[in-house]
Amino acid sequence: MRRWFTATFAGRALLAGGLFKLITALLTPVLGAASSLVSLLDAVGGISLVIGAGAVAYRLGLTAKRQLLWRVRRKLTLSYIFIGFVPALLIISFFLLCGLLLFFNVSSYLMQSRIHALVDQTRFLAQNVALELQRLPGTTAIREALERRQASASVQYPGISYVVVPAARTCTAMPGAGSGPEVSTPIEAGPWAHMDAPGDLPSWVPCEGHAGLIAYREMRAGAGGDSPGRTRVAIRAVALPEVPNPRYAVVVDVPFTSAVEHQLRDDTGIEIGEIAAITINRDIQPAPGRAIVEDGPRVAPAEPGAASRRTPLQQPMPWVTFLDFTDWTTGLVGNLTVSIGTSISEIYERISGTPVARLGAANFTFGRALLIILSVVLVLFLVIQFVAFVMGFALARSITGSVHELFVGTQRVQQGDFSHKIPIRSHDQLGDLARSFNDMTTSIEDLLRHKTEKERLEQELKIARSIQMSLLPQGRLVMPGLALTAHCEPAREVGGDYYDFLPLDEHRLGILIADVSGKGTSAALYMAELKGLMLSLSERHTSPRELLIAANRIIANHLDSRSFITMTYAVVDLRARTLTYARAGHCPLIYLPGPHAAARRVRILAPEGLVLGLKLDNGEMFERLLQEDTLPLGPGDLFVLFTDGISEAMSPAEECFGEERLGDLVEKHADMPFEELRERIIREIRSFVGTASQHDDMTMILLKVEEAGRLEGQTRAIAEAGAAEEGPIVGAGVQATPRRS
Repeated sequence: MRRWFTATFAGRALLAGGLFKLITALLTPVLGAASSLVSLLDAVGGISLVIGAGAVAYRLGLTAKRQLLWRVRRKLTLSYIFIGFVPALLIISFFLLCGLLLFFNVSSYLMQSRIHALVDQTRFLAQNVALELQRLPGTTAIREALERRQASASVQYPGISYVVVPAARTCTAMPGAGSGPEVSTPIEAGPWAHMDAPGDLPSWVPCEGHAGLIAYREMRAGAGGDSPGRTRVAIRAVALPEVPNPRYAVVVDVPFTSAVEHQLRDDTGIEIGEIAAITINRDIQPAPGRAIVEDGPRVAPAEPGAASRRTPLQQPMPWVTFLDFTDWTTGLVGNLTVSIGTSISEIYERISGTPVARLGAANFTFGRALLIILSVVLVLFLVIQFVAFVMGFALARSITGSVHELFVGTQRVQQGDFSHKIPIRSHDQLGDLARSFNDMTTSIEDLLRHKTEKERLEQELKIARSIQMSLLPQGRLVMPGLALTAHCEPAREVGGDYYDFLPLDEHRLGILIADVSGKGTSAALYMAELKGLMLSLSERHTSPRELLIAANRIIANHLDSRSFITMTYAVVDLRARTLTYARAGHCPLIYLPGPHAAARRVRILAPEGLVLGLKLDNGEMFERLLQEDTLPLGPGDLFVLFTDGISEAMSPAEECFGEERLGDLVEKHADMPFEELRERIIREIRSFVGTASQHDDMTMILLKVEEAGRLEGQTRAIAEAGAAEEGPIVGAGVQATPRRS
């Protein structure tokens, strides 16, 4: 640090500035802060500190630039981002924003148009009632007519309510003569469940009547009394008889019930959400409504599963629209914000104009405001596009010069001139690349020779894989009463997993699955040796336990001390209807009883047994620990034998697939066709693994005991197929073909 302060310009500037500041602090008490000398020293110190800080910032900037742009990958990435990705992203975002704004404006317009149509329909209902009541003689007839009209309208508008209120108006401009029947007290019809019916006609209502929205707050009933709830709206229409001196007025309320909101949803494809009042003027407030016990659903319940069947274009998107409401007492107009949910597919064909929103006391086109905002965003995007283009062009130009020199060098090498050297003009990764190119030309012939050798080895590995796969069961295995299928997938070109089907006689079949420790060539060689050994031992031993004991004696004398083999050997006896098996340190056996079982649950069978090939003693421990079990067989019984590559398949989060998950999968899909069950298990494992690499060989055998009804048909089909095929058929109808993805 001391050397940096004394040897660098930035350090010396900072040190000088600090010294001047220190001298200023010491002289200030002696000479005073107003002294010209103190002021001069303080100014010089401040300038020195600023210069030093600027020099440090400059050096840090150069260092950061060198570290950030030294790699060609970063240069190319930034170049492509500035030239290609950023402009494309901005253009796409701009058009998406335009489309969304247009879509939301259309949705808002449709909602407002439909609500205005409901307002007009309510006005029409009120006017019809007012004209009908004008001809009636008295209160009783008025009440009957009102109730009849309400009952008829409630079919289309549930919750609609009527009231006839007294009115004393002078409407000289109205045609006709008289005043109509006299109404002294309000006459109600309908539930009036949302709020109290009006008792009189406010003075602001004109002779032509009125129709519009009113807002009210639901009251929540509680232990401490009623409290204001959410804001709701209703359509209220007022009609007076067309006479010079009307004495009554008809008021019709259509509250926005769930049924009305559901009808709006069907007509417009828009769902209504929460409603809020913009209370700029204190005199304009939602009126108090009725007390409720609990909130009901905003819209009618959707069909079960409908949300999951929606496509992305059918999913509702949130937006807000503006509506006007009228204060019933004063006649003042307020504003409501209504949250709506719309989907593109349902609004696509309802494109129209943009509605007008009332913001405060002045009218302002909401679409015009959005257009202004969109124009500002467009200008901002154009500025960003220009800056991105300039930066990308500068980076691309610094790269293309070095790439051109590399191109000239490769052309000379292609002509056989390995003495050509590329001039090094920069001290970044491109300069190092040129230096590496010059070094590479001196050893290019060795690289070509190594490439030829590598291709030869890869070809030999492919041949070895083909030979190894031929050691596994091929073609069809015919054993009436059994269904067998298998899957083998090495983690590398060759692997150490091994399975086999060993027909012992016409009623007994040996099933073997084994896993040699390790992967690659060494495991594949042990696997090939194991096949010949097991073919020989299966002809001499009928007991799985005896076979594994004999195999351990032989393998322990020939296997490398660092290797071992796990194995499960089972003998299926169709005459005795049994499966006898022994497990030498291998993965458990999954057993799912058939439909005949009282409780059809998966069982994971793991009898005792030690791995093959351990030279712990002369085989006494292996023989003592090895356990042989026998299971009775029934129609539909299902067995799964597998290697640890199946149960230990890892997801990207390093979580194992596990035996329990495999057992649950078998239990859930046990009734699927047999080949489809195998493919389903493999698909589930690959989906679980995802992008993670396969770390071990995966081998699996599925064995199912067929039902009696299927056995006869299967045997006939096998006999017909066997007569048509060339070559011998070993036993009965199973495709057990190894495969690799």
